[in-house]
Amino acid sequence: MYLIRYLTVLWCVILATSATAHEFWIEPEAYQVPASGKIVARLKNGEDFEGVNLAYFERRIERFDVVVGDTIRPVEARMGDNPALDVPAPVGGLVVVVHETTSSLLTYKEWQKFQKFADHKDFEDIEARHAANGFPEPPFKERYSRHAKALIAVGEGIGMDRALGLKTEFIALTNPYAPDFDGMMQVQVTLDGDIRANAQVEVFERAPDDNVTITLHRTDEIGIATIPVKPGHDYLFDAVSIAPITDSDDAVWDTYWAALTFAVPE
Repeated sequence: MYLIRYLTVLWCVILATSATAHEFWIEPEAYQVPASGKIVARLKNGEDFEGVNLAYFERRIERFDVVVGDTIRPVEARMGDNPALDVPAPVGGLVVVVHETTSSLLTYKEWQKFQKFADHKDFEDIEARHAANGFPEPPFKERYSRHAKALIAVGEGIGMDRALGLKTEFIALTNPYAPDFDGMMQVQVTLDGDIRANAQVEVFERAPDDNVTITLHRTDEIGIATIPVKPGHDYLFDAVSIAPITDSDDAVWDTYWAALTFAVPE
């Protein structure tokens, strides 16, 4: 009981201190794992590809799976486990780790902070849209959820990502661990299974010296972004969508955060 209370308080502190532009992602200890090894990964929340580690807390998890080809295995862990994922690696192949959080609420007390967030995540005409929906002046609430994937190569890492039914997701159309990978990472962004055309993709690139570079990209008319990536670097792709809420008195906007992490072998 004490552990549950402690973890609840810890999660609340983390959520309360998470600014609106903070990302959530899955960070493996190693993106390339031998067939005899283990897959170990942490859940992270932060900025600029740096953040705090989040322990396994069942109440905050909507879905947590390890996917290899057509096999989907739910993650089994104990409350408080950190790393949240620590499982034996399969015989070989491209492993896709999937994590979706339950929804949380964030209160905006000042319009300027919401506008800054909207500008950062490329939500056009947000003030006009807010007014057109009859939404109140601050304070008002946003409801948000996180939908993350990570690509890990076990052995030769043969295989491909696919649509896995997340609320919003990146679908990797190329395998960065494949021997013929040409340094151009193609991803498709979806929401409720539909493509997101002209969506902003924020790319966090971490070099071997831990220096992080951030660039902005866009999907094309069929929701695909083609992004150059470098050997020896780790990547976090982030895309956020927003929608007005009509089924709740607690919040007026829903935001859905898609994330994808992977590395490019040297």
